[in-house]
Amino acid sequence: MLELSYALDTFYFLVCAALVMWMAAGFAMLESGLVRSKNTVEILNKNALLYGIACVVYLAVGYNIMYPANPVSAVIPGIDFLLGADNSADAVNAGGDDAPYYSTMADFIFQAVFAAATMSIVSGAVAERMRLWPFLIFAVVMVAVIYPVEGYWKWGGGFLDQMGFQDFAGSVVVHMAGAAAALAAVILVGPRKGKFGPNGEVRAIPGANLPMATLGMFILWMGWFGFNGGSELKISNVDEANAVAKIFVNTNAAAAGGMVVAALFARFLFGKTDLTMTINGALAGLVAITAEPLQPGAGLSTVIGAIGGIVVVLSVIALDKLKLDDPVGAISVHGTTGIWGIFAVLLSNDDATFMGQLTGTVATFAWMFIASFVVLFIIKKVIGLRVSEEEELIGMDVEECGMAAYPEFVQSPVSTSAK
Repeated sequence: MLELSYALDTFYFLVCAALVMWMAAGFAMLESGLVRSKNTVEILNKNALLYGIACVVYLAVGYNIMYPANPVSAVIPGIDFLLGADNSADAVNAGGDDAPYYSTMADFIFQAVFAAATMSIVSGAVAERMRLWPFLIFAVVMVAVIYPVEGYWKWGGGFLDQMGFQDFAGSVVVHMAGAAAALAAVILVGPRKGKFGPNGEVRAIPGANLPMATLGMFILWMGWFGFNGGSELKISNVDEANAVAKIFVNTNAAAAGGMVVAALFARFLFGKTDLTMTINGALAGLVAITAEPLQPGAGLSTVIGAIGGIVVVLSVIALDKLKLDDPVGAISVHGTTGIWGIFAVLLSNDDATFMGQLTGTVATFAWMFIASFVVLFIIKKVIGLRVSEEEELIGMDVEECGMAAYPEFVQSPVSTSAK
């Protein structure tokens, strides 16, 4: 019976990991739809390569920093390399509280796709002006060290976990963490040319493919069932199966609430139903419920998502006023709404305290922002972060990748010389 439960929980964990991996496609479609056509191949390259790089470096070192066998302290994790052996049948059949109930390899792949998702948040925020290879160098450091350290503080048993900080699936540990790194990158790389006028006016730069962006949103929504549902870790008994089902319901309810309210709020503010706000409203609801998708009921989950929908619209407007150029709204969706989500935990989880949630949020933001800023600043000084003005005007696809995403729609120069 123990082996059957182990097999079932491992299989469930692996399916959820596959769903979270599918979110990589969602990020790629969302971001490529919200940039201009001349930068499509480059942003797709970023999303594809960051996933591969994340998997390699998290396997090599990141996982063992986040979950160290011999931590130095509650703040400083240990370090090891590659993965050890998996659980034995004898260990499983021994039973008891210390017996493993799913494969450590399943845990690794689940955590690896979380690490890749964290890095994906950065790519959209710096789209259309940050060079490909400096971005990928940063991805190595981010996934190998920066993200695993703060992940250890909560999920690896570090000081945030010990003090009672509550973050079920990562509103702060994943989403706000990625947004903090993205904010550092946005500050250092600067806004796109033409985004802000000389008198501070904000100029909209429409994306090239909103159907693709909408598809990306739905892929992310689907993947989030694995993101939140998999974080329950088990499904092999009645209570755990019911808990997983409730997490799915609450995750869906929050996304729906965020989408509808963001659309209504945008309509109220702008007089138009802005599709990008509708998309980001759904994602904001998902981020908001990620911190605690089990304890609230479906009604409260809808409200949490709905407030997230309002927060993300206001945050997008505020960042524009601050002249922080985020083409896809990543900092607002994952950062500002992630902060709302972590404090929304107080509405349903009696184990959470205001000071615990505040400390976890501040510590995570400070580490992710400062560490990312330092690494990116070094990269900027050594090899540069941003493309030239000419390269930005022509488009990053041609300059960085040597190809166009939609070549049949690109007009070739016509010679006017005499025949």
